[in-house]
Amino acid sequence: MIRIEEIYFNIFKKFVDKHIPLTRLFFCDPPGTTSPENLMNYGNDTDEHNYIFMHDQEPIFLDVHKPLFDDVIKRNADIVDYTKENKKAIIHSEKNSEFVRELRDLYDWKDYYYFFHGWAALDWYRGYNRSFVMPPPEERIITSSFISPNRIIAGKRDHRVLFFYHLLKRGINTAKISMPSVCPYEDIPIIDIASKFNTVYPDIEQTISRADLPWNFENETGHPMESFCLGLFDECASSLSYIVTETVFSGRRNHLTEKTFKPICMHMPFILVSSAHSLEYLRSYGFKTFNKFWSEDYDEEEDDITRLEKASAIASDLDSLSKKELNQLYKRMIPTLQYNFNHFYNGGFQDILWKEMTDMLNQIKTDFVR
Repeated sequence: MIRIEEIYFNIFKKFVDKHIPLTRLFFCDPPGTTSPENLMNYGNDTDEHNYIFMHDQEPIFLDVHKPLFDDVIKRNADIVDYTKENKKAIIHSEKNSEFVRELRDLYDWKDYYYFFHGWAALDWYRGYNRSFVMPPPEERIITSSFISPNRIIAGKRDHRVLFFYHLLKRGINTAKISMPSVCPYEDIPIIDIASKFNTVYPDIEQTISRADLPWNFENETGHPMESFCLGLFDECASSLSYIVTETVFSGRRNHLTEKTFKPICMHMPFILVSSAHSLEYLRSYGFKTFNKFWSEDYDEEEDDITRLEKASAIASDLDSLSKKELNQLYKRMIPTLQYNFNHFYNGGFQDILWKEMTDMLNQIKTDFVR
């Protein structure tokens, strides 16, 4: 098991020092930060003539991260090009990405991919398979259709507000949803966020204002969610499914975070409110999704507004089921849920990630030293 807080030093730096000498390695610390002042460097001396920039923790947003990218260039202005073939690269965690292509063209970086958040989930959620925080699937009594935790709702995550609007319009029966009245990260009221969608949905502000926010889970005064651990065990144990409102929603790219693995680790099916083809991307790592039980054609829809509408329709259909129907459906899904749980915890997923990572490192070695 790779400790995610040690991945740069124990994996990447050790490999670079052995196979690609005189190469600087940049990353942001603490994890999740993207300001230039958080840019760290594992370097050796002034004779270095290559550099690798690890932008694997966060998705790429040029309008947000350009100061960081420019600072990487600035910090390497002293590199001596002995061979006239000095190498520079970025390592990222998004696939099939138009944003990576734009970044590569702008900065003349070679780019390499691996699934950082897959490793993060394996590290952060280890041990829950040996715990008693939730009843086994066959012992659960399902009383609600889905759970959908939401905390940060402004900026690049405003799709969560739009999805919430669709759920409100379709009506909420047994679903468990959290939603703040003010984004705790950017301190922007939800109504101001909703107003950006007025041209598409003229009634969005009125609909959301009637919701009497914030919505919190029972016995909770805030949003009890952390990236590095599981939670909401009672709420999840009584819910059929988990709606994951991912970090990235718009644009052509595949970028999933640890959020997607929370339902997998808790024996739950899921609907991904994410970029198009996210389910296909997840299946490429050996997981099963749920097209035997409901339509997953929303995943193929590349228009963002239409994809949200399709996903909310599936959620609404689940929310219209009786408790008897919810329990019958959940029991039918248990073999798939067990498969995903075992694939995550028993090494199958890790083996795929390790091959992906070592293949990437060997490709970097080939590209840098030839």
